[in-house]
Amino acid sequence: MKMTGSEILLECFKEEGVDTVFGYPGGAVINLYDDLMKSKINHILPRHEQAAIHAADGYARATGKVGVAIATSGPGATNTITGIATAYMDSIPMVVVTGQVPTPLIGNDAFQEADVVGITRPVTKHNYLVKDVRDLARIMKQAFYIARTGRPGPVVVDLPKDVQVAETTFAYPDKVELRGYKPTFSGNARQIAKAAKMILTARKPVLYVGGGASLSDSDKELLKLAEMIKAPVTTTLMAMAAFPQNHPLCMGMLGMHGTYHANMAVTNSDLLIALGARFDDRVTGKIATFAPDAKIIHVDVDPTSIKKNVRVDLQIVGDLKDVLKKLLKELSEQKSEVKQLAERLKPWRDEITEWKKTHPLTYKSSKTEIKPQFVIEKLSELSDDDAIVTTEVGQHQMWAAQFFKYNRPRTFLSSGGLGTMGYGLPAALGAQAAYPKRQVIDISGDGSFQMNSQELATLVQYRLPVKIVILNNNFLGMVRQWQQLFFDKRYSQTCLELPIDFKKLAEAYGATGLTCSKPGEVEATIKEAFATDGPVIMEFKVCREENVMPMVPAGAGLNEMVLAT
Repeated sequence: MKMTGSEILLECFKEEGVDTVFGYPGGAVINLYDDLMKSKINHILPRHEQAAIHAADGYARATGKVGVAIATSGPGATNTITGIATAYMDSIPMVVVTGQVPTPLIGNDAFQEADVVGITRPVTKHNYLVKDVRDLARIMKQAFYIARTGRPGPVVVDLPKDVQVAETTFAYPDKVELRGYKPTFSGNARQIAKAAKMILTARKPVLYVGGGASLSDSDKELLKLAEMIKAPVTTTLMAMAAFPQNHPLCMGMLGMHGTYHANMAVTNSDLLIALGARFDDRVTGKIATFAPDAKIIHVDVDPTSIKKNVRVDLQIVGDLKDVLKKLLKELSEQKSEVKQLAERLKPWRDEITEWKKTHPLTYKSSKTEIKPQFVIEKLSELSDDDAIVTTEVGQHQMWAAQFFKYNRPRTFLSSGGLGTMGYGLPAALGAQAAYPKRQVIDISGDGSFQMNSQELATLVQYRLPVKIVILNNNFLGMVRQWQQLFFDKRYSQTCLELPIDFKKLAEAYGATGLTCSKPGEVEATIKEAFATDGPVIMEFKVCREENVMPMVPAGAGLNEMVLAT
């Protein structure tokens, strides 16, 4: 049976188990959208192509599936770039289909033409321009395979309009054959045995966990390893929910705004076991003083990530879940040595506990001003155990990492690598579309929220009950904090002087708006929002010049933190 290109594309989605796509129509994908009306695939129409990508990203992070988005050619496609780059930096599996002008017009400056393959090449794992409808099914099979295997990432398929209407017989390939693309899944047994030996002789080990733990669904194996050897665990921002925050071995986040005890533990460690982490500069601080006395084991599915930023003593390339399973088996065969290790580490754990007691995460409470940290603490206390939290980017993002307790995997979604303002609301949209009955909360600043606030309309249209927390200080808070600390309080262009009535904004879109300006009303506001059907904005007018602490100044070592006073 012959099908058109757009019909084939939808069949490919069906073959890959795609149930929801996020997209924005246009002339170059109008045939595809016409066929979509006959499909059972759920389509969600955000109000901006950037939001469509972030929504697909949020859907992917929350579910572990490949997120799918569609945009038209030219400006529709270029509007996706920020979202694609965000997913690329955080290794999120995604397939993005962009419309393209007909193949005879490519390169002729046709209406709404842009070189999408050229533009997206630096921010995609791979991209395609489909020139022949007979290649489409094979390319889509490859696109999904590449997106989800090895180090996951976004793949763009640029689909000219004439290819969408051309016909051929549909046959979906059974397998993928890609010369030169052979991701390593299985960790080397000899290297894993060596890692076990290094662990069993350590005196001050630290498990340093990155986003790869979430992407590979390794949370159970990670917990088992930590409890087996009783070693302290610190996570990157991307891995906040990969290890239960209420576990006694959890030290929270390390790095620029990490906990004092996590940063001191890494600095004083003799063995750093990096699991799916890439040693971002926000994590390491000054490289020369990062874990100076530690041997480093680095496990990552992407060999190019190993040794990129720091020296490594033992590298293991492979899927983290596979490596952890083998490492657990190796250690379980040496029970007496493991028992001795766990006992030997008690003074190390005691030292860390003492750091935690002397320098806990804290802030000065106030009876007259709302402290943003207090709002996050109350949110954590009052929300469901399996609530999914998304954030925008800025001070609120760090407070959400410091003061909200995540105890289940895939419950913290945030733009870590690219640091994309405007990410949180559409990501929450995507997560809520995946899990309509779960509680989804977007924690935002007033600046970040306005980057994609139009998505309130999408929430209302699709009855997605996202609860939005805006910590409103009328500042671009994180930049203002740097200006206060390092530029003598010269607040150049960081004051958002025009006050926005977020309550009325919510109501304008048909949502509910709540405003809170007193500390004593915070809890009641959150409870009212959680008890209200549909999307709700909770605006908290918070202390304007509150800072995120601790803070490692740029260029300083992790042990040179500026602490809260």
